[in-house]
Amino acid sequence: MIKDNQTRFNRLHVLLDALVITAAYIFSWFITLKSGIFVKPDIGILPAWFYLGALIIIVPVYLLLYTFFHLFTPKRVQGRRLEFANICKANIIGTFLFGMVLYLGNDNPYLQEFSARVVVGFFFINIAAETLERNCIRMMLRSIRARGYNQKHVLLVGYSRAAEGYIDRVLANPEWGYQIRGILDDNQEWGHEYRGIRVIGTTKDLREILALNVLDEIAITLSIREYSGLEQLVAECEKSGVHTKFIPDYNRIIPTKPYMEDLQGLPVINIRHVPLNDMLNATVKRAIDIFGAIVALILFSPVMLVTAVLIKLTSPGPLIYKQERVGLHNRPFQMYKFRSMEVQEPDKEKGRWTTPHDPRVTPIGRFIRKTSIDEMPQLVNVLVGDMSLVGPRPERPFFVERFKEEIPRYMIKHQVRPGMTGWAQVNGLRGDTSITRRIEHDLYYIENWTLGFDFKILFLTFFKGFINKNAY
Repeated sequence: MIKDNQTRFNRLHVLLDALVITAAYIFSWFITLKSGIFVKPDIGILPAWFYLGALIIIVPVYLLLYTFFHLFTPKRVQGRRLEFANICKANIIGTFLFGMVLYLGNDNPYLQEFSARVVVGFFFINIAAETLERNCIRMMLRSIRARGYNQKHVLLVGYSRAAEGYIDRVLANPEWGYQIRGILDDNQEWGHEYRGIRVIGTTKDLREILALNVLDEIAITLSIREYSGLEQLVAECEKSGVHTKFIPDYNRIIPTKPYMEDLQGLPVINIRHVPLNDMLNATVKRAIDIFGAIVALILFSPVMLVTAVLIKLTSPGPLIYKQERVGLHNRPFQMYKFRSMEVQEPDKEKGRWTTPHDPRVTPIGRFIRKTSIDEMPQLVNVLVGDMSLVGPRPERPFFVERFKEEIPRYMIKHQVRPGMTGWAQVNGLRGDTSITRRIEHDLYYIENWTLGFDFKILFLTFFKGFINKNAY
């Protein structure tokens, strides 16, 4: 079964990591001390046996750190970004321990002479080598699984939206190596099918199927109406020793990464966890917004100056167009843009979308809308605190009132500052695109915010966010 393969693979993985750690350390020692790149070889340095002997302590300590940071967990669905972050954390702590030993052992003549260059070089080389090794392993395993090998056999208990969502994702990602054997459900007829996965019995058949010992995993995907039988099903699964997981049917209510609290042994799930409600997170993001806005204003000032001149020369009216938008905590603010349309009566403009070949858009306006140059004055909004560089795009009050009645959870986007660019925008959801899908992307950003996520969106904006094919 897959669990036996996993055990063997984990042992092999530990051995590979030990070899990578050893190779990275020896390579660091060689290029910093023996190659002559940084110092003359064998002048004023410790003997090679002392440096290499340190591996007796370094390897097991680093393997323990990797275990602590879950770097030997299965790679079926683990993200590269999380794994890289854990590699960095483990190596930072390892380097700190390394430095502490050298500092505390300063009285020892050998430790006094120990080269800090070796330690620093090992830090960077080891991170690069471990990341490369794990990505190679991931690609190899996913290739094997995509061809139908190394499969994990899963049974779903309960037919629900959660079951359909799980099946959709597994079928879309064959490299995960999940083989769904069927569904047990008390309400659907035998043979009922969803995307090729059939109902093969009722929950009463679970004990008999478990006795066959052909399953690696049970996924409980009961409908929310059937949770009264959840405790009995979990007990039955655990009695068999088969790994069991619970996929809730209320995923539209709670976030993808729910924030849990322990109330003296009672688990409490927060319906919405917003990382930017944390004062430290909010302060760091605001500092980066201010710095980024200042730098961008300086860099793009020539483009903004040329745009301002062209607008003034080609169309009568104000240079900057101000429009009321709804921002943080539902507060309205004036958002700035370069004017791209002919001057209109406020009442006529208030509740209208821009349409293809809209006669109100000026020739210069059409170009600056397509290239997002019209958005550059919003850097001032970022500086004064109305907006952020990254966040959900703000909407006009007229549409907010409309969408909050039509789209569930729409108003959650106002729990953070609106942004000049966002996760929805870099995924192509700009202009005349699905509002519902935009909100889904906005909610994902709000619930999963990290500083790295912001930098990723800013990076992608340069390749996907400036040219807007849906801007008219």
